[in-house]
Amino acid sequence: MDLLLRIITFGIPVLLAITLHEAAHGYIALRYGDDTAQRLGRVSLNPLKHIDTIGTILIPGFLLLIGSPVLFGYAKPVPVNFSRLKNPRIDSICVAVAGPAMNLLLAFISLLLLHLVVFFPEGIEEILKNMLTLSTLINVTLAVFNMLPLLPLDGGRVVAGLLPPRLLVPYTRLEPYGIFIILAVLLIPPLFGLNVIGWLISHPIKLIIELFSFLTGLS
Repeated sequence: MDLLLRIITFGIPVLLAITLHEAAHGYIALRYGDDTAQRLGRVSLNPLKHIDTIGTILIPGFLLLIGSPVLFGYAKPVPVNFSRLKNPRIDSICVAVAGPAMNLLLAFISLLLLHLVVFFPEGIEEILKNMLTLSTLINVTLAVFNMLPLLPLDGGRVVAGLLPPRLLVPYTRLEPYGIFIILAVLLIPPLFGLNVIGWLISHPIKLIIELFSFLTGLS
């Protein structure tokens, strides 16, 4: 029962985080002229439309199993035809930022909802408090991690939208190797007692959570 409760407490925030992250990409792409995601059913709140067996289940599960200091995972990327956007260069940045922005919004809402848990019975209050606290951490981590400037992460898409053409081509050539680079940085340094990704993102995560806690009256 405890294991099931832990899975639910962790699983619901994760599913909401990845589902709304990907749906936000699709919605903004649709708003700026590309209906590819909508036609393929990816502007959806159905988690099954976005779950990737390897990226959403196996990789995070493996990282948990080996005690990795940073969890990493991904959903099925929302298909976007950037050439169909009204202003491909600028609009592609908006599409990329939409996912992390949605995660930050979810984190902020999670902290606001913490004010309401006191109205629930004690046992339910503790479960909801843990779930909302996890939701805050998961969403802020997902937002910050995805804004690292490496393709195929959202931060890489932003960089690609800002680079001049002569630098864009060599930069985009790295995209097929992006996931392998990320996994290497996640898995290899910890073998030597180093936590490179954690060092890169832990301070921004802490600052954002502290700011949101202040703005929502929790600190």
